[in-house]
Amino acid sequence: MNEIEARIVELREKIEEANYRYYVLDDPTISDAEYDELMRELRSLEEQHPELITPDSPTQRVGAAVDQSTFAAVEHLRPLFSLDNAESMADLEAWADRVRRGLGHDPSGYAVELKIDGLAVVLVYEDGRFVRGATRGDGTVGEDITANLRTLDQVPKRLRGDDVPSLLEVRGEVYMSYEAFEELNRRQAEAGQRLFTNPRNAAAGSVRMKDASITASRQLGIWIYQAGIIEGGPSLATHTETMAYLAGLGFPVNPRSSRVDDLAGVEAYVKDAEEHRHDLEYQTDGVVVKVDSLAEQDALGFTARAPRWAIAYKFPPEERTTKLLDIQINVGRTGAATPYAILEPVFVGGANVSRATLHNQDQIALKDIRIGDQVVVRRAGDVIPEVVGPVVAARTGEERVWQMPANCPFCGHPIVRPEGEAVARCTGGFECPSRLREWLFHFAGRGGMDIEHLGYRTIDLLLEKGLIRGPADLFTFDTRALLEEEGWGETSVANLEKAIDAARNRPPARLLTALGIRHVGSTMARRLIRHFGSIPALLDAPLEEIAAVEGVGEVIAREVKRWASDPANRELIDRLAAAGVQMGEEKAPSAGGGPLEGVTLVVSGTLEGFTREEAEAAIEAAGGRATGSVSAKTTALVVGESPGASKVNRATELGIPIIDEATFVRLLEEGPAVLEG
Repeated sequence: MNEIEARIVELREKIEEANYRYYVLDDPTISDAEYDELMRELRSLEEQHPELITPDSPTQRVGAAVDQSTFAAVEHLRPLFSLDNAESMADLEAWADRVRRGLGHDPSGYAVELKIDGLAVVLVYEDGRFVRGATRGDGTVGEDITANLRTLDQVPKRLRGDDVPSLLEVRGEVYMSYEAFEELNRRQAEAGQRLFTNPRNAAAGSVRMKDASITASRQLGIWIYQAGIIEGGPSLATHTETMAYLAGLGFPVNPRSSRVDDLAGVEAYVKDAEEHRHDLEYQTDGVVVKVDSLAEQDALGFTARAPRWAIAYKFPPEERTTKLLDIQINVGRTGAATPYAILEPVFVGGANVSRATLHNQDQIALKDIRIGDQVVVRRAGDVIPEVVGPVVAARTGEERVWQMPANCPFCGHPIVRPEGEAVARCTGGFECPSRLREWLFHFAGRGGMDIEHLGYRTIDLLLEKGLIRGPADLFTFDTRALLEEEGWGETSVANLEKAIDAARNRPPARLLTALGIRHVGSTMARRLIRHFGSIPALLDAPLEEIAAVEGVGEVIAREVKRWASDPANRELIDRLAAAGVQMGEEKAPSAGGGPLEGVTLVVSGTLEGFTREEAEAAIEAAGGRATGSVSAKTTALVVGESPGASKVNRATELGIPIIDEATFVRLLEEGPAVLEG
């Protein structure tokens, strides 16, 4: 056997194992992206050496054989095929060229729909009655999961309408929403059971439970995306017409599916879908593109494993597997000791990732993540990479269980976990260089005093040179000393001085946020300053008065008083005041009043004239209340560009007005009467 033959055999074995774990065990050991890489390499080698292609090659088949030990086997009425993949617009254009050559002309249009990341199933109806449901299996034979699928509310048990076919087979994707996934993992955690890695695995495992009552408890959904057989129904000419017909029979059809005239329309749909994929309530990994005309589909036909008239455009992978080399901790400004992963570098979500968050020690224990594990790493958009979970099936026995260190690696003080809290903390105070560094970055950051040019690199330099030892020093240190450092000149020093001067005049609520008092974020800071008028007045107020401020309560009031009782913190306030930092008016303004008194607003999306913080400040300055979630008590939802889909849907369900930025500006000036116009 030569080198190429040996590699083909190796690839086939790896793919067969991956298929078995994905389709049969619902316990994959590699990511979809890595599976696709194996298939691409095998397909390329077989194309170069067609004499080595065998009928049982994974490139010639779909899925994996059925494990009949759990469910009975059921033969599909028609074979299910896989889809060829496109990973770039050039791939889409090449596919469109093949379609054009196959037809001898451009297709009359394309159907485009989101590719849902779930479990493919087949539903069969006889005379309008649901009689059988099955997994895809190997494309010819699947597993009989009828009882489990009957528990899904969205699966119609009897079809609606007068034009019901005598025999109908439809294909769909069972999925789990992010909200349902988080709720399931919350219940798993409370029961001390292992967490699910992602919504796809949770959905697949839930559908294939032996006990259908467990399936019923898992809040699963389904989208129908294809008709396999329609006998006795109407005459249909296109895929789009077919899906509209199925929707009329009572099947859930994804409302984001569409029809476009040409490839430019396909590319616009793909671009929009990729840009807004994280606004959805469920997981997607691409877009499926189909020739819309059923006659043109028939003319194009199939290859050994895929239709020529359809293709799946795959989004860049957001999950990959790699080795967890070590677990280390970072100590933040509050002393929280947060574990993070040191990884073998892996390209995921458009970037090389060598570090990822592990959240906290409880999550590590619940997910049973061990040093040396093969782990699933996820990076979605600009979100910080995270370790989703271990690939348990890949363990060798050499993996090590991790424990939180007893002492802080930065200052040597004990790390303790207060009773009832999820986070362990360094007890070294701001003697801990890591805590101090993070506090200074928070203090100078956009959420705090917003001092431009004071990022980590500059703060590290100032600390290293001994120019600062705390936040007050940022307003008093000798900026001219920076001229001696590489990269600093007259212009850069002058810009920093200008930014520091500007920060002296920030509203006192910004300073209160920057101080880093536990539980006192920007919204709470504005609320407290609006009531007390100044930071000194707040710090001198009795606990009962602080707790009585709307939305504050005793827990936050205790944190404020605890912070205020520390002489070092009082000295900090005095030094900041002496440096000219604004503390507010000594007398609190009169409470109440304003055009938005009694109004509760939620802001979602990007506004042109306001940052999120500025919009919420404007609401509160007008006497209203700004909250982060839509509820029955919400007066209106303010939407900018790319608002959260869940908030818009919730507002629509509750009948809450949805207003644009222009209406929001009028609302600030004129009050609730604007909503009645």
